[in-house]
Amino acid sequence: MPETQDAQPTDIQQDDSAPAQFREPVGKAAGGAHARLASFARSGTRIARDGIARLEQADLAPDLAQNIGSARWFRGAATFLSLTAVALAFWPDFSPLEAAPALRLDDRTREEFRSQTIMPLALGGDTGARMAASALVRPLRDAPERPQLESTATFGRSDSLAGILARQGVGQSDAERAAQLVAQAISLEEIEPGTQIDVTLGRRTDPGRQRPLDELRFRARFDLSLAVARGSDGNLSLIREPIEVDETPLRLRGTVGESLYRSARAAGAPASAIQAYLKALGDHEDLDKALQAGDTFDMIVSYRRAATGERQAGRLLYAGIERDGEATTQLMRWGSDGQFYEASGVGEQRSGLVAPVPGPIGSRYGMRRHPILRYKRMHAGVDYRARHGTPIVAPTDGRVTSAGRAGGCGNAVRLAHEGGLSTRFCHMSRMAVSRGQYVKRGQIIGYVGSTGLSTGPHLHYEMYRGGRHVDPLSVRYVTRATLSGEQLRRFRSTLDALKTVEAGAALEDMHPSRPVSENPVREIDRVALHARHARGS
Repeated sequence: MPETQDAQPTDIQQDDSAPAQFREPVGKAAGGAHARLASFARSGTRIARDGIARLEQADLAPDLAQNIGSARWFRGAATFLSLTAVALAFWPDFSPLEAAPALRLDDRTREEFRSQTIMPLALGGDTGARMAASALVRPLRDAPERPQLESTATFGRSDSLAGILARQGVGQSDAERAAQLVAQAISLEEIEPGTQIDVTLGRRTDPGRQRPLDELRFRARFDLSLAVARGSDGNLSLIREPIEVDETPLRLRGTVGESLYRSARAAGAPASAIQAYLKALGDHEDLDKALQAGDTFDMIVSYRRAATGERQAGRLLYAGIERDGEATTQLMRWGSDGQFYEASGVGEQRSGLVAPVPGPIGSRYGMRRHPILRYKRMHAGVDYRARHGTPIVAPTDGRVTSAGRAGGCGNAVRLAHEGGLSTRFCHMSRMAVSRGQYVKRGQIIGYVGSTGLSTGPHLHYEMYRGGRHVDPLSVRYVTRATLSGEQLRRFRSTLDALKTVEAGAALEDMHPSRPVSENPVREIDRVALHARHARGS
């Protein structure tokens, strides 16, 4: 019989390497959804790859330093500005955020908290645990005032007595009246700046009115104290209180030692007196030779002691040196000009202003190679190094014989002095004197410059004796003033009386010879005495 169509072979061999056939899911619906998902996934992947490729090819941040002005450059600049605008738009705000209070504070509680806080006094800080006022506290309608107000004012250079009193709260009528009373004792212009003025104001007569002046007190002079006080009749009166003053000079002696200044200060000498002592000796002697460690210095200073305890040192009156018990130097101030004279009546000043400018010596007197001409020749003067515009002074008194241009010397001034001496000052930037003018020692005659044959600002200083060059550093100027006749006799008499002053006697406490009466008769004197006791004087 022939085989039927349903018959299948029994042995079928399959290749394992062949791909498996796709089997569709069971059912028509399931197969369609899966196909759509696969197609969507493939299309999404393709779109993502295309977008990434386009981004990689896009030129989002071109270099703005290249191809300036091109379309690509303008597109990059627009991108940069857009990104900057976006960044600024989202800039964060750093303003503080206030937290809500933990509890609500009323004015009373806030005042109590404020009294406990740590705050500077300038901002209203308090000290202590001050509690806020409660409802039981009632404010006073009129607070009581102090019966008196005391203050102290300092008299200034351009102040007036009435103006100072007005600033202290004194009424105009009382201030003018007090100034009129003080003017009866001294001139108001004689009140020295820095004078302390004590002002006492009394009780007000009516609320809102100015306090009346009860007392005004100040030291008018070293020997006089003035007070303006209100008496029982309500009127102001002037009280003069003379102060006893002892004017015994202060004499100080001691061993020079290693330092005259320290030794004199240890002995009680004022610093100004020591400076005057050294200057007086330096004008008459060579200090290196005149003062030795074993010598005894002797100085007398004008001195005043007040009965109230104040002391005032004045000018140096006497300067002396003793060696081995003998006086080697005796100088006393004499005359209206305050010059020191020796015991013989001769006033002498040596080594005045030898250097016409304050500066080191750059080139001395003698042969040298000229810095500009480049050959050796005589340097007939001394060069002082100084800055441009430094004042040049006359070394001693003299008369201007020439002032003007002098060739290689530039602007030059020549002075004629006594004894056949003359000096010349070269390379000035400006001259301050003219021909025929008389100048004194220390007077400015010009200013340092670099005119003429000069390599820089300096002073070329020359000196002549009898018309011939001399070394300026070898000359010492000496000016003398001699006393004679009746003037010499009075000078020696005063010197002998001055040397009788005991050393250190003026440093002792003063004992007033005029005791103050404790039972004044006048009412105004009793007011003044009461004020003195109140101040402890």
